[in-house]
Amino acid sequence: MHPSASFSATVRVRLDDTPGTFARFAAAVGEAGGSLGSIDLVRVERSSKVRDVVVLASNAAHLNDVVEGLRAGAGAEVIEVADRTFLMHAGGKLEVVGRVPIATRDDLSMAYTPGVARVSRAIADDPSLVWKLTSKQHMVAVVTDGSAVLGLGDIGPEAALPVMEGKAQLFKEFGGVDAFPICLSTQDPDEIVATVTAIAPGFGGINLEDIAAPRCFEIEERLRSTLDIPVFHDDQHGTAIVVLAALLNALRVVDKRLDEVKIVTTGCGAAGTAVTKILLGAGARHIVGCDEHGALYRGRSDLTHAKQAYAACTNPYDERGSADDVLSGADVFIGVSVAGAITRAGIERMAGQPVVFALANPRSEIEPEEIEDLAAVIATGRSDYPNQINNVLAFPGVFHGALSVRARAITGEMEVAAAGALASVIEHDQVSADYVIPSVLDRSVAPAISRAVAAAAVAAGVARDELPGSVVQAGVV
Repeated sequence: MHPSASFSATVRVRLDDTPGTFARFAAAVGEAGGSLGSIDLVRVERSSKVRDVVVLASNAAHLNDVVEGLRAGAGAEVIEVADRTFLMHAGGKLEVVGRVPIATRDDLSMAYTPGVARVSRAIADDPSLVWKLTSKQHMVAVVTDGSAVLGLGDIGPEAALPVMEGKAQLFKEFGGVDAFPICLSTQDPDEIVATVTAIAPGFGGINLEDIAAPRCFEIEERLRSTLDIPVFHDDQHGTAIVVLAALLNALRVVDKRLDEVKIVTTGCGAAGTAVTKILLGAGARHIVGCDEHGALYRGRSDLTHAKQAYAACTNPYDERGSADDVLSGADVFIGVSVAGAITRAGIERMAGQPVVFALANPRSEIEPEEIEDLAAVIATGRSDYPNQINNVLAFPGVFHGALSVRARAITGEMEVAAAGALASVIEHDQVSADYVIPSVLDRSVAPAISRAVAAAAVAAGVARDELPGSVVQAGVV
């Protein structure tokens, strides 16, 4: 078990002011499998001290066990317990803050009536000015129907809101892009497409989030064909960009080439399909995708339309069998599925120096500890292991770059460019088995991706403006 801040509480306790009291309290935390965080003195009383102590656990049930253990046998009076994660979300994580001051009558008359009417008239006469005179130039809508939220599934729009707020916060924190959560009380594709199309004038881009497959494919495709702003389903393309970046560096570790390796994937939904497409776009030639029934191949009778399309561009040698079976001779495994999708026996069948990306959360397709003696490089979707594949490495920079040149779309070439830029953040001589992807807190990531995406947008002909810093970008009305 790995204690985490995600499952932590601030415990206010009253301890006797005698030698060894706190040591006994700390021992009780350790005996329950918890971990101590910060310790703050609240006040000193006549014969006791009141402290706020942060304790960390590995999951919600474990946190409860740790706290109950303290109540029962630590020789301390537990006064209050505050779940730190819930406290962070109290009142929501977002607010609207103006970008210009309104301190005088002059300020008010220019920001709002009557001065604003001149700006509105200018935009009515020349609609392209909306990009320069409103927040559209730096605003993204984060849209969900709440049908596939994190590892929780179909929990509805209200329950999805804390996740969308968090997404908007990450846009701002890492990419300098403003974002607003749009949680829809419908899962009908026609209604979602109509709603997003109707609100699109106020946004420079649309980030689709946590929409279940296969509905997400249709929604994204229709919006991309209708709107003249970027539409990006992060569960697909954000994941794909980070996976490709990590794989490029992992292949450097094992001295193999993308166009020569055999890659086996599990999970052929939104993320798995997008990962496969970006790998093919980057030059991979031999990919075998697997679902819960085994390898996808042309002619398999139980395939959906989406999986038929997947099979048509993969599995060149028509391999059949379980994921463990087709791992024979594979160089790379990429899992975006469920715990237990493969076994150690499958990894043992892989070629020498295997690369294993087991990305399911909260439990990986195979636990890293099971194969650390077999795999040359291991990546997961978790923060408590090296090489975390996390979408926050991609989407802030992708949207910043697209918005900086007022891109009409995000193309496959832009996604591959983003992956290459992300991989290159780590210098070649620094790449190692436990460092194939930068930290999610590395502030050089988003600017590097932004520059690459902007350049790729211009090259692809989907940019309205020149590269940032040009005369067009620097000009004023």
